[in-house]
Amino acid sequence: MGLGRGRRASLAITFNFVALTFAVSAVTTSYWCEGTRKVAKPFCTGPPAKAKQWFCIRFNSTNMNDSRQVQYIFETGEEKFLLKKFHAGIFFTCEQASDMKGYDCRRFADVAPEHEKGVLWLCVVAESLYLSLLFIGGCMMILEQCPCFSIMNKLKLSAFAAMLTALSGLCGMVAHMMFTTAFHLAVSLGPVDWRPKSWDYSWSYALAWCSFGTCMGSAVTALNRYTKTIIEFKYKRRNIEKNLMVKEKMMEMDLPEPMWDMYLTAVAEAPTQLLINGHKPSTGEPCVDEEDGRSQQHGEAYC
Repeated sequence: MGLGRGRRASLAITFNFVALTFAVSAVTTSYWCEGTRKVAKPFCTGPPAKAKQWFCIRFNSTNMNDSRQVQYIFETGEEKFLLKKFHAGIFFTCEQASDMKGYDCRRFADVAPEHEKGVLWLCVVAESLYLSLLFIGGCMMILEQCPCFSIMNKLKLSAFAAMLTALSGLCGMVAHMMFTTAFHLAVSLGPVDWRPKSWDYSWSYALAWCSFGTCMGSAVTALNRYTKTIIEFKYKRRNIEKNLMVKEKMMEMDLPEPMWDMYLTAVAEAPTQLLINGHKPSTGEPCVDEEDGRSQQHGEAYC
């Protein structure tokens, strides 16, 4: 069963609101990609702690100025390295601090290769267009529900809203692909002190693509509503034109106006019946003459 025009409009607005919420949440967070970096442990500073500080290297002696003592460390092999977690977004990239408490953040533009920053700025511009057009399309969908507009004005608003929403979806797709390219370039050509050992896409990236999907769903729903309304208008106009042509022919035959009204009433109230070989199908009941109410006894003829 198809949805009514009112429900279809509400569904398009809902999709648009969900897409805008997902997009804003994705852009304002820095969890598009996350992974780990392998870094050498720094030397411990300050007085020795009671518990072993596993995130730094401490010498066997605290007197570093005494050249007569042999200084050595206990860490060997992989124990001399740390795996720091990091996450990155369009605007910021954050990495665990040296003491493994909290995160140190910096701009993602600072780690992008100098000669490839144009890809990142293209991503920012496309993402801004995505949010702006998506917001404008949603406002037009809401404005369309105002009863002060005529049907034709509502159709125009619906068409423009569908076009803007679809265009915003294309901008969002370009933005997401440009960020993927910019991140790959940063991993390959970025500064050595930032390049990750392993990484994968995170929940903000998935949220961004969910926003793109719901955005296109909103555009398709709004466009479907516009198309269905236009088809209904064309069908009704075709019926009116056909009735006017019949009326003109009856007027050419000099038929009185009551005859025309009776014809329209008969056409409107007559039930649609299928014909078999040009005749009405048999109902299994004997035919009855309308004048005297008697059954027609002509062999085994049935109506």
